[in-house]
Amino acid sequence: MTLTECALKGNILSMTFALSYLVFGVLLCTFAGAVIADRRSSRKMALLDWKDLVAGLHRLDMVELSAVATDYLTPRRGQIDLDPKEIWESLGGYEGLKRMRENAEIMLALAAYAQRWNFEEAVVVTERMRLDAASLRRAVRRVELGMIPASLLLHFRLTLPLHAQEASSAYYLMRQR
Repeated sequence: MTLTECALKGNILSMTFALSYLVFGVLLCTFAGAVIADRRSSRKMALLDWKDLVAGLHRLDMVELSAVATDYLTPRRGQIDLDPKEIWESLGGYEGLKRMRENAEIMLALAAYAQRWNFEEAVVVTERMRLDAASLRRAVRRVELGMIPASLLLHFRLTLPLHAQEASSAYYLMRQR
């Protein structure tokens, strides 16, 4: 029975039940697609050599990024010295966050490459970088949610500068390692 047939018969319960399966199926397929795309990207990065990986890094203004990151990592009495507009402009807006996320993936591949040659020392650095990359991904995802123009997501919009700072600090720490 299709959703339209359920609606025509006036059977709201059946329609709601079928709709929930549809939504669940779409979410499951989206998640599976994201996992497959991530795996392909990881495999593709693993096949590249050191020079190709380094050549893929995007240029970022590290002076501005460091200022935002240290403001987040070393809070003072007033908590933050930068206002949200300054944070957003210093990071290069959404494009800057995308470049940080792409660079983080490349830096993880570089750490994995180094781990092949010096396992004892590189394993600790690689694991720390993985944790920083997870933090960066999570912060960028929250910033992306905050950019959706919906009143339901007011919480994300209000915390957008905090998540942008969190992303910059994670990137800053990855770069320092």
